[in-house]
Amino acid sequence: MAHAASGNVRSKGHRIIDALPDGATWDDVMYRVYVRQCIEAGIEDADAGQVVDVDEVRRQFGVTT
Repeated sequence: MAHAASGNVRSKGHRIIDALPDGATWDDVMYRVYVRQCIEAGIEDADAGQVVDVDEVRRQFGVTT
């Protein structure tokens, strides 16, 4: 996974923390950071063309619609 410039990560981290409710826990912080990291990794993969068509995934897992 490519790493963003530290200033960019810091500002995103501040926005994540600022959006948390007052009673947030460390687990809440870690979960939101993890979700953000996963979303950004997915966007990077999609931008790089590293995707699998949904029909192929369904075929691989034997899911019929």
